[in-house]
Parts: sequence; C-alpha cells; structure tokens
Amino acid sequence: MTWAEKLLWQQLRNRKLEGLKFRRQQPQGSYILDFYCAEKRLVVELDGGQHDDPEKRDYDLKRTAYLNGEGLEVLRFWNSQMRENLPWVLESIRRRAGVSTDEGPETPHPNPLPQGERG
Repeated sequence: MTWAEKLLWQQLRNRKLEGLKFRRQQPQGSYILDFYCAEKRLVVELDGGQHDDPEKRDYDLKRTAYLNGEGLEVLRFWNSQMRENLPWVLESIRRRAGVSTDEGPETPHPNPLPQGERG
C-alpha cells in the first residue's frame, strides 16, 4: 500500500467510519479497487501524480465507466488531498455513503480534474 492508502485504511478499517465495512484491494472484474464498501456499493480510489498522465487519465475514465456500469459509485481523491485535508476526505466519504450529519460544503466530483486543470 502507498502511504496515502495506509493513512486512509487506518481511518476505514474495523468499521471506524460510521460503522461502514470497507475492504481493501477488492477485486471487481479485471480491476482491483483500493477500498470498497459493499453495503453502499461505494468505491474509494486514491490517485498519485502518475494519474495526471493523459494515458492514465483515459484508463481511469474507462475504469470508472465500467464500475459505474456495474452499479458502483466511485469516489476519487488525490494523494495530496489525503495529506492536506484528511477530515474533508473522510466527510466526503461519509456524505457519499449517506451517513453524514455535517452541513458543510458539497463533496467533490467523483472524478476530480487533475491538479493542473482545476478552476
């Protein structure tokens, strides 16, 4: 696991996040999901800088389309978001899972733009 995956896993494992059961490195078709909550059909992916490459972005879009077609919702975060704002990442996961009580800002788009393309 990457440092970001280890950090997030510490927050998700053993039902620490609102009692939700997450699995890591969950197979789905020909893909391996970083984290998966079967109850909510929610996939959480952490992306490093290599995902900013045009070929990797195209691959990620196809992968997400496949997973959406399987009825799964995909949430993507940059590793830098894990480092800079872990509470926001966790609240975003809570909101997508429908267990948030926070009235804060909306969660990010499930497929955020690469860092250089944000508005």
